[in-house]
Amino acid sequence: MLGGGQLARMMVPPAVALGVHLRVLADTPDDSAAQVATTVLGAAADVDAVLAAADGAAVVTFDHEHVPGDVLAALEATGMAVRPGPAALHHAQDKLQMRRALTDLGLPVPSWAEVADLDALRAFAAEHGGRAVLKTPRGGYDGKGVLVVGASGGAPDPEDRWQTAASWFDRAAGSPLLAEEVVPFVRELAVLVARSPSGQVAIWPVAQTLQVDGVCREVVAPAPGLDDDLAGEAATTAATIAGALDVTGVMAVEGFEVAVPGRAPRFVVNELAMRPHNSGHWTIDGSVTSQFEQHLRAVLDLPLGDVRARAPWTVMVNVLGGEHPDLYHSYLHVMAHDPGVKVHLYGKSVRPGRKIGHVTVHGDDLDDLLERARHAADYICGTITS
Repeated sequence: MLGGGQLARMMVPPAVALGVHLRVLADTPDDSAAQVATTVLGAAADVDAVLAAADGAAVVTFDHEHVPGDVLAALEATGMAVRPGPAALHHAQDKLQMRRALTDLGLPVPSWAEVADLDALRAFAAEHGGRAVLKTPRGGYDGKGVLVVGASGGAPDPEDRWQTAASWFDRAAGSPLLAEEVVPFVRELAVLVARSPSGQVAIWPVAQTLQVDGVCREVVAPAPGLDDDLAGEAATTAATIAGALDVTGVMAVEGFEVAVPGRAPRFVVNELAMRPHNSGHWTIDGSVTSQFEQHLRAVLDLPLGDVRARAPWTVMVNVLGGEHPDLYHSYLHVMAHDPGVKVHLYGKSVRPGRKIGHVTVHGDDLDDLLERARHAADYICGTITS
C-alpha cells in the first residue's frame, strides 16, 4: 500500500483476519500505518522507493491518490497489478478530467467550466447567479483548494475573495482551474461502491454526511428519510462510474441531494475518491463487511463481502484535534461512560482541526446515537469536560 496514513492503518486488522500480508510505504516511522504495519520508508513520489516497496507484491494499492503518473507507469511496466489502475486513478487526481468524464457519461454534475484567468471566473459567476466555486484541479482535500467567490444573500461582493482567486491563477501559471456553480443542495450524500477486476460490484447503503468548514464532521447511515428512488439513483450512478472508469477497489462518490421544483429530487455528483474514504468509516462497526476489508477483497479479486448494515442506524463522528493532547485519559472516560461507543484513534499528534480519530455507535434510536457519538467525540478532543 502506497501511503502510510490512517486509511492504511485501518486496513491492517482486516488484512490480518484474511491472512493477507500488508506492506506499507510510509514517509516516516511515525506515520499512522507505520506504527502498526510492516513498513518500508520512502516517498510515494520516489520511483525507486516505490519499486523497492512493491517488489514481490501481488497487488499495489493506495492510501491516497497523490502518486505521480511516472511512478504509476513504472509500476505497470514491471507487470505489477496496480489497483485502481492509472487510467482510473487519473479521474480522482484531476478534477477537470473527472468533470469531463462524468459529463461525457451524461451523469448529473454541477455546471462547470475551465477558467484560465480572473475575467473568465467573473464571467462564469455572472452567468450563475453572481457566485462560483473555484477549485484547484489537483491536490485539494478537506476544503483545501476550494474557494467560493461572489455575493451571498444580498451581501456585498467580498473583494478579498476575488483577490485570493487572482493569486491562485498566478500560481497556476496559465494552467486552467475549475469553476463550478454553487449548488443549492438539500444535504450532502455519499455512496460507497466496491468493484473487483472480475466485475463484481457491491454498494453500501447511501449515507448522509455533514461538512463543517470543508471537513467531514459526521456521517449517518443510512441517510435519514432518503427517498427509495433517489437512493437507487445514487447507487446506480456510483455503479455506472465504477464500471465506466474501470475502478477496482473501493470508491466513494460524494454528491448532493438537490430539490427540483415539480420533480423528484436528484443526486448530483460532486467528488470521487478511489480508495476507502472518511464517509465509509461507519462500516467498520456498522456493516457486515467494512470498506477496508472490502477494498482488500476487491483488489485481490476475492469474492466481495456482505455490505448490509448491522443495525437500523450507525453514526460516525470525526474526532478533530483541539487544545487537549491527552487522548489516552479522554478515551478511557468515554469507554467507561458509554461502553457501546467504539473509539478509533489514528496514532497522530494533536493539532487543532486535524483528524485524529473517529467514534461510531449503532442501534435503533437515531437521536440517542447522535447525542452519544457527538458527546464522545467532543470529550476526546477536549471541547467538553463532562
